[in-house]
Amino acid sequence: MSRGRKTAQKRLAGALLLAVLVVVGFGWWASRTWTPDRNAYPVQGAWLDVHDGAVEWRMLKARGADFVYLTASEGPNRRDEAFPAALDAARERHLQVGAVHVYDLCEPADRQAANFVTTVPRDAKLLPPAIALDIDSRSCPEPPGEAAMQSELTTFLNQIEKHTGKPAILMLSRGIESRYHLAGMIDRNLWVRQDYFAPGYAGRPWVMWTATGRLRIDGVPGPVRWVVVQP
Repeated sequence: MSRGRKTAQKRLAGALLLAVLVVVGFGWWASRTWTPDRNAYPVQGAWLDVHDGAVEWRMLKARGADFVYLTASEGPNRRDEAFPAALDAARERHLQVGAVHVYDLCEPADRQAANFVTTVPRDAKLLPPAIALDIDSRSCPEPPGEAAMQSELTTFLNQIEKHTGKPAILMLSRGIESRYHLAGMIDRNLWVRQDYFAPGYAGRPWVMWTATGRLRIDGVPGPVRWVVVQP
């Protein structure tokens, strides 16, 4: 093979490698900046918790957030002690605020409901409470059967809805829905999760969608879970 031909092949390989790096770099950048089209989803916001660190609420509002959901409690014992301060700070920036409870499949409903109602104030201005449901082998290595799960969850919902005065939203992961079919069994609005593409795993229309968990925003230390509302 001639030296000229070898040189041409090397140049071609170098150009292809550069093109691949450009595409990868653009994909990485896009994953950190992408949010759904505001024309398709006019109302957008974020789901934050203590792990996201100190938030500059002014920057979150400037990024286009209309609301924020804050994780207030998890299971029967864990709660975010910063929830009251975050609630006040978000409201000062004219953000609507809702509370999230991370449900533990292996813990009694009564104890989890007590944790939520002692953390979240009875406040008519709060958005409907959201219940995050997922399969977690660490906190619940032996999940309950379908009937037991639905019974406990119904008890939990009845208690927190009496406290808040509003029907809760079920935030269903693909795994929890595949195992327990809650979307078809419990008549509540749904919140689904999947990066970039609106999912259909719930089998019926949803009202909220976590469209990405990778968004980077100035003023929030970690990646942000960005949420949109079905118009």
